[in-house]
Amino acid sequence: MSRLIKAAGLIFSVVWCFSAQAQDPSQLSEEQRQRLEEMRDQQQNQSSSSGAGQMPVSNAQLPAGSAMQGNFQQPAPRSSWRTGTYGPVMSEMLDDEERAEIQPFGASLFEGGFRGLRSDGLNPEYRIMPGDQVTLRVWGATEVDSVLPVDAQGFIFIPSVGPIQVQGTSQGQLNSVVEGAIRQIYPDNVNVYTNVQGVQPAAVMVAGYVERPGRYAGVPSDSILYFLDQAGGIDEKLGSYRKIRLMRNGETIETLDLYEFLLKGTLAHPQLQEGDTLLVEEKGSQVTIYGDVGRPYHFELKQPKANGSEVQKFARLDAGVSHALLVGTRSSGPVAEYVQLEQLQTMSLTDGDELAFFADQRAKNIVVQLEGKYLGQSYFVLPKNARLLEFLNSVEIDPYETDYESISIRRQSVAERQKKALEESLRRLENTYLGASSSTAEEASIRAQEAELITQFVEKARDTEPSGRLVVANDDQLVDIRLQHGDVITLPARTDSVLVSGEVYVPQSAVFVEDKTVDDYIKGAGGFTQRADEDRILIVRQNGEVIAADDISLRAGDEILVIPEVTTKNIQLASSISQILYQIAVATKVALDL
Repeated sequence: MSRLIKAAGLIFSVVWCFSAQAQDPSQLSEEQRQRLEEMRDQQQNQSSSSGAGQMPVSNAQLPAGSAMQGNFQQPAPRSSWRTGTYGPVMSEMLDDEERAEIQPFGASLFEGGFRGLRSDGLNPEYRIMPGDQVTLRVWGATEVDSVLPVDAQGFIFIPSVGPIQVQGTSQGQLNSVVEGAIRQIYPDNVNVYTNVQGVQPAAVMVAGYVERPGRYAGVPSDSILYFLDQAGGIDEKLGSYRKIRLMRNGETIETLDLYEFLLKGTLAHPQLQEGDTLLVEEKGSQVTIYGDVGRPYHFELKQPKANGSEVQKFARLDAGVSHALLVGTRSSGPVAEYVQLEQLQTMSLTDGDELAFFADQRAKNIVVQLEGKYLGQSYFVLPKNARLLEFLNSVEIDPYETDYESISIRRQSVAERQKKALEESLRRLENTYLGASSSTAEEASIRAQEAELITQFVEKARDTEPSGRLVVANDDQLVDIRLQHGDVITLPARTDSVLVSGEVYVPQSAVFVEDKTVDDYIKGAGGFTQRADEDRILIVRQNGEVIAADDISLRAGDEILVIPEVTTKNIQLASSISQILYQIAVATKVALDL
């Protein structure tokens, strides 16, 4: 019975959280927020086990005053609204300029210089043709030293031996064929050496969707890439990389696919002959692939349609890719589908489709790091709802070495906000003063000096990198905040020193003495420099807190930071730069000099 009462109390508490008395979750107590989070986690687990398409929602879960409250019905869902992913936003879709920058796969193929790497006809696979010249040397039982032409019927004629058929014989097999014929006449004590001294040229017509159609010269053993390159390569907009016909006497003897060469390095085709034609056909269906891939490309399909598995093998997916967004047009109109990779395998793709891949899975855990003085490991994998205090209770430290009262967190999102805020301040400074007009020559001279000061200052300020330090103490008590992925938790070492830096003559670390004041430490560091602003002295605590030095008790580990004074007669400008200097000091613990 007590469990039932507790459960009822939890439900009542969660329902009350979104009632008219507490529309904003920030109004809830810590215990109520924790209960709400636990209930949401339980609800999510139940939803996941019951099916991704189910999303139980009640009016009690909606903020009071919502337009949906009181009118929300639960019809059968039209789509899977709860899949554990968020999907891409419209800013991730291609605009016309980005789409125009994507090249067809293979567009750089003819930048490789195939024209300068033509065959010399002496490769082992070259097939002997009529008109070729064969060098023959025979010694031993008979003597022959001659260059023999291959006649129109494919024979060479050797005196005292007779005609030998060599047409179609490869360069690598020629010696054994000739030697075999000679040994039929001279079976003993005979040695044979052959070599193809010269080959007949072959002119090939290149037509279709190439840059410069025409008739180009080569040799029969040249690759088709040599002839295509002479023709300027395939037309990127109109030509096909997958349908290149090799025609002889008006008939197609081979259809070549350059993707085989691009992806596998193979491009086998019959030896070319005089009068052959290479016909590059019109480009087929095309699918554009981009997103979390090695490089975006337009990929040509071999058939008008292809399934997702065939297209996916072209894309080099980045690690962690889990989903694909398909955008295209069908006979019924525009379509857009966001699916997991497994679902993509069987989907049908056609001409004009755009396929964007995304790493869109949300991890259930986070990784945080420790730095400073502690015992044990440095990295920890924690559940997403982990909090600071429960984590710290699991960290082993030596209390004599670790200042566990001065813990802070470095957080990337905080660093980004600090950087953005600094950039906005600098932009306002530039807009306010660099564009101001002058009415007199004297005023123009002053403006020029101010502009030079501002320009130099802005250049230095933009080079600073905020630390992203998050102060997690309130009245010297740690606040139990929720941890985020990538947090770096700093456990500083206990120290007996105070650091004095900024605009002092001798920046140094001094031993902490209980009764010494800020002025005492500054005097010990040689006093203020001429550029120091004696009214703007900051104390940086070990926990990242930055406070003014007025009437404050120093602690061991504190840093005394003396800010420089802005030397300009423009009071407003001096105030603006001083504020930015303070902002930089808080974000970076650096007193930026002017």
